[in-house]
Amino acid sequence: MTTTISELKTLWDRVLVKLQDTINDQMIFDSFIADSSIYKIEGNQMTIVVSSDFARSIIEKNYKPDLLQAVEEVTETNFLIDLILKQEVADQVVPQVHNKPKNNFFENSEINPKYTFENFVVGPSNREAQQAALMIASNPGKFYNPLFIYSNSGLGKTHLLHAIGNYIKNNNHRLNVLYITTDNFVDEYIKFVKGDRESDGLKDFFRTVDVLLVDDIQFLAKKDKTQEMFFYAFQTLINSNKQIVLTSDRQPSDLNGLEERLVTRFSSGLISKIMQPDTPTSIAILKKKITANGLEISRFDDDALEFLAQNFGNNVRELEGALNRLVFYTINIKQSNHIDLRLTQESVPTSHKSKENKLSESKIISVVADYYNLTPSQLTGKIRTSEISLARHIAIYLCRELLDMPFTKIGQTFGGKDHSTIMSAVKKVEKELKTNEQLKAVIKELKNRLK
Repeated sequence: MTTTISELKTLWDRVLVKLQDTINDQMIFDSFIADSSIYKIEGNQMTIVVSSDFARSIIEKNYKPDLLQAVEEVTETNFLIDLILKQEVADQVVPQVHNKPKNNFFENSEINPKYTFENFVVGPSNREAQQAALMIASNPGKFYNPLFIYSNSGLGKTHLLHAIGNYIKNNNHRLNVLYITTDNFVDEYIKFVKGDRESDGLKDFFRTVDVLLVDDIQFLAKKDKTQEMFFYAFQTLINSNKQIVLTSDRQPSDLNGLEERLVTRFSSGLISKIMQPDTPTSIAILKKKITANGLEISRFDDDALEFLAQNFGNNVRELEGALNRLVFYTINIKQSNHIDLRLTQESVPTSHKSKENKLSESKIISVVADYYNLTPSQLTGKIRTSEISLARHIAIYLCRELLDMPFTKIGQTFGGKDHSTIMSAVKKVEKELKTNEQLKAVIKELKNRLK
C-alpha cells in the first residue's frame, strides 16, 4: 500500500473530493473535514488526523459511513478507520510544549479551570451563545470572528470565555490562548505610556496570540488612546485568522464612547445575547451547583428548588447566593438532612427578597457595583482608580437623586467622606449628564435595575 507522504496526500485529496460531493453542508465540510489528512496506513487500518475533538465527534456520529464509503471507492479496500487528533500526533513526535507568549505582558491573567462547557448549564436563554462558543473553540479562527456575547451581569458570559479557553488548551496545546479583562488591557497600556513597556514590544506580543478572549469590552469606552492600541491588536489577529471573543453588558451598537471603526468590527462577526434563564434552566443550574458541592440531589424536594428558581432565577449569581444561604441555614441554624419547601422559605423567605428589593443606599451601592463588576466595599472604600471613582460618583449621585439623602449621611455611607466631597461628586455627575449621552444611558439603565 502507499507509504510516502506525497502518495498519502494524493490519496486523501481524492477521498476529500468524494466526501465533498456526498456531504451537502459546505460549512460542516470546511469546518471539520477539509483540513483532515492520512497519518498512516498499516495493514487494513487507516489512521486519519482531524483538527479537534469536536471534529472527531461530528464525523464519528454523523459522517463515518460516508467516510468509509469514500475511502472504499478510492482505494477499493475495506479499511478500518481510526480518527486521532493533530495534537496526539504532535505529542508522539515531540514533548508537549506550552508556548507561553513572552515579554511578561498580562502576567497575572489566567484561565479559570473550573469554568468548562461540561458544567455550563444550557437552556433556551443561552443555547445560541453556548453553541457558538463551542463551535469556535473547536475551530478557532474559522468562522464567527469575532464572537461577541452580551448580557446583563451574572448570566454566564465570563463562564463561556473561560470554557472556550479551557477547551482549546485541552485540545490544541500549541495555540496561545490569552484571557484578559478590559481593565487588564488598559493597565498594560498605562504601563506603556509611563515607559514601563515598549510600544513595539506590546504590538509584537499580540502577534504571538492565537486566541484572544476579552471580558467586559464596554470599559474601553472613552479611552481614546487605549482604543488605538486595541484596534491594532484586533486587526493584527483578525488579519492572521486568529480568533477573538468579546463580552459586554450591551450590544456593539449601544457601546457609546467607542470609535465607530471598533463598533463596526465588533459587529462584523456573530453577536449573541444571553437572556435571563427560565425556571427549568434555573432548576438545572441549582442541581449542577448542588452536585458540585458534594450534596445529594435527593435531599432537596422539587418544590423547594422551584421556589428558589422562581424567586432568584433572574441572575445566576443571585441564584447561587440563595442556594448558599439555604445550605448554610440547614447546617448551622436548623439542621436537617431533608430540605423541603417550608425549610427553604424559612432560610430565604420572599419577605427577605422583598426587603432586598426595597430601594436603599445599600441596594444602590450593590446594583452600581454589580453593573461595573466591582464589590460594594470597593465603592465605599478609598481606592481611587478612574473606573472605581466614576462608579462611586454615580452611586453617590443616585443616593442623592433617588433617596434625597443628606450629603452628610451619604458621606458616612461612603467611608466617612466629608460634606463638600459628596456635594462635589453629585455636581460633577449632574454637569456630565448635560452633555454625556453615554452617562445618561448608564444612569437610565441603573434606574431600571433599581425599580
